[in-house]
Amino acid sequence: MDATLTHWINALAGLHPVFDKAMIGISQIGVPLMVLTVVLQWWVKADRYHIRHAALSSGLAFLIGLAINQFILLFVHRVRPYDAGVTHLLIAPSTDWSFPSDHATATVAIVAAFAMQGLPRRTVAFAALAFLVCWSRIFIGTHYLTDVIGGAVTGIVAAIVVRAVYRENSRLDRLVTNIL
Repeated sequence: MDATLTHWINALAGLHPVFDKAMIGISQIGVPLMVLTVVLQWWVKADRYHIRHAALSSGLAFLIGLAINQFILLFVHRVRPYDAGVTHLLIAPSTDWSFPSDHATATVAIVAAFAMQGLPRRTVAFAALAFLVCWSRIFIGTHYLTDVIGGAVTGIVAAIVVRAVYRENSRLDRLVTNIL
């Protein structure tokens, strides 16, 4: 079923050059764009320290999620879908394993961190971009659907860990959120 759904999402790849370029672009700049947007949250005026806490939480969740992925990669060696003949690849092949998707982990960690801080408008905006990035990774042929789902779960777990450990208004939080 995973291969079937992955193939279905990837089926239009290579048929429409403009759409292909758009999906490749989203895949390439989606994560850096989200990171830049999180960084820019530092200078918002309204609810400044809460937003700064959310931005820091999302950055920590991002990093912890990617660290968890590196640990998972020590044990899970899943071949990329293009190597298995499931997808048509639109970009250069990757040299690492397929599961879990780092792009999904990074983007969903940001979304989950902002959601856990009770910031619905920002969460929806980040979620829309995260969805596009995750979809693009399957569309361009570099991940299975379950790679993206696994990455999303890792991002959520990382955000939960950060939420449990890094408390708003703690001494450390006050120190860091008062910078600049």
